[in-house]
Amino acid sequence: MFLQKIEVELINTAIVLAVFLFIRIVGKMTISKIGKKSGVNDARINLISRYYTVTLLIIFLFVETYIFGAELKDISLVFSSVFAVIGIGLFAIWSILSNVTSGIIMFFSFPYKVGDKIKIHDKDYPIEAVIEDIRAFQLHLRVENGDLVTYPNNLILQKAVTLVEKDAIEDFGDFH
Repeated sequence: MFLQKIEVELINTAIVLAVFLFIRIVGKMTISKIGKKSGVNDARINLISRYYTVTLLIIFLFVETYIFGAELKDISLVFSSVFAVIGIGLFAIWSILSNVTSGIIMFFSFPYKVGDKIKIHDKDYPIEAVIEDIRAFQLHLRVENGDLVTYPNNLILQKAVTLVEKDAIEDFGDFH
């Protein structure tokens, strides 16, 4: 008897779930193709795919609440309350959010890849190093003496960077 009352909602949920899964699969394939074409390592592709999936899941949950009878004004109240709390929390950790956002931007448009030797033109601390890894928050750079330097993603997008040598990681030896 209970299932008969929510039969329409269950059918709509099945349709929305099918659309969600289709969009997720197509989106992950697109992210993977862009990543492979750009020479991005698999860990970064997986990270961006997880961000994409979480975003789709949040949208799916809010669509589901609407399907099961929540009114738009109630959903908007929840949205605004949740985003107010998240906004205050993220303002407190602004640099982390900035680095994650920069990491996502770098995934799609960073002209350098792991193994490239770059020079960062910083007047206080210029760096010439090989990109060892590109993470969600920072780059791992290996300098000539073997030291590992972590460089925040948001700063790398603000500084002038010169490509010194493509695929220079082979010339560097094994410092891992």
